[in-house]
Amino acid sequence: MSIVERLIAELGPWSWWILGLLLLGLEILAPGTIFLWFGVSAILVGTLALFVDLSWQTALVIFLILSFVSLIIGRRLMAKLSSEAGDPGLNRRGSRYIGRVFVLETPLSQGAGKLSVDDTVWRITGPDLSAGTKIRVTEIDGARLVVEAADETAEA
Repeated sequence: MSIVERLIAELGPWSWWILGLLLLGLEILAPGTIFLWFGVSAILVGTLALFVDLSWQTALVIFLILSFVSLIIGRRLMAKLSSEAGDPGLNRRGSRYIGRVFVLETPLSQGAGKLSVDDTVWRITGPDLSAGTKIRVTEIDGARLVVEAADETAEA
């Protein structure tokens, strides 16, 4: 009997807990959430083995089944959570301004001008408009905002 086999036999169910904690520790070092589900499964098998006398073959089969099931459920859960969270316009700042109404501080002439929004000065394109005109951002074209005249009832 090798030293590893003897150690596992002596530790009994606690060997599953140790394996689970090692896998959870590995999860911290590795990207993704793959080892998390294996670690949780190992801890569950260890907990079950504390109350029920399991052979190592039975414990291994339960571990494999739990790992597969928790991996499938966990991946679906993480995909659902990641699609609901976050800012879809994070890497396209200008897309946040589409539909918003602003007041031109300087005239828009020859189809080009500038617009101050929050702490940023944006280059804008659109029809020639005088200063003080309400404009609506309709789209983003690269690093430029495309604007049009907004109706007078629109709030800036």
